[in-house]
Amino acid sequence: MRCNEQIRITPVRLINDKNEQVGIIPTLEAMRLAREAGADLVEVSPMERPPVCRIMDYGKWKYKQRKKEQKSHTAGAHGQQLKELRIKSVKIDIHDQTTTVNKARKFLEDGHKVQFNLMFKGREMAHVDLGRAILERFKADLDVMAKPEREPKLEGRRMIMVLTPRSGGPAPQ
Repeated sequence: MRCNEQIRITPVRLINDKNEQVGIIPTLEAMRLAREAGADLVEVSPMERPPVCRIMDYGKWKYKQRKKEQKSHTAGAHGQQLKELRIKSVKIDIHDQTTTVNKARKFLEDGHKVQFNLMFKGREMAHVDLGRAILERFKADLDVMAKPEREPKLEGRRMIMVLTPRSGGPAPQ
């Protein structure tokens, strides 16, 4: 998009900052009006004859476009994201398990997938069954509102399980 002095063609069809058509005027006059409004003259339809220009804050518009683009990249399909909950050890306290379940419940209610990531340290690798039991307990606690997309599986020193929200929306509690 061309902006301000980059616009060489004259005359232009002008749309002011209130989104009203001003009409076909010389480019220099359009730039003067844009300066008086404290904004930029931006060419929005260069292929039209005469080209259509709008008085707007170009920097603000570019910023909003960039934010919109970033949001569309992170949101993915239908705004669903993969939220990760890390469990640092198989020696997790019952209250910590409750807190983790509540966090997962909140994410699932918002329509996000939840990945549980259980880390094994040192000799805990000899007790993989304890880790599987913890993840199975999480799965049972959230069974009403989530279904497993990926069952608990050991990968190196971590066990990973992914739950996805049930299609019927948030379940009554």
